[in-house]
Amino acid sequence: MYCRKCGTQNDDNAHLCIKCGEVLQQIGGAGDPPVKIPNYLAQSILVTLFCCMPLGIPAIIFSAQVNGKIQAGDIPGALEASRKAKVWAWWSFGVSLAYVIIMVTVNAFVATASTR
Repeated sequence: MYCRKCGTQNDDNAHLCIKCGEVLQQIGGAGDPPVKIPNYLAQSILVTLFCCMPLGIPAIIFSAQVNGKIQAGDIPGALEASRKAKVWAWWSFGVSLAYVIIMVTVNAFVATASTR
């Protein structure tokens, strides 16, 4: 199968062009259920509210893009937005967790030093 965009020859069952990433054929048939790609919106909102807001906001933005890209037929874009939402949510959680651990350690050190 040749790519309509760049003319590169691809495997007959390939979904994307190996050179330019153009969609060669849709996943599944007409009777198949739509592709399920997680959007991580709930996790993004939670880490924004309870963890690290500056890192949670991009997670919400990428989460909000997933469903629209699926509806537009941009499966690779939806997968990428889903991946980015997940990464930003985990970074938000990780930075908050590291901050809490550092603060507990510092407070414990200060408390033990002040009792001497």
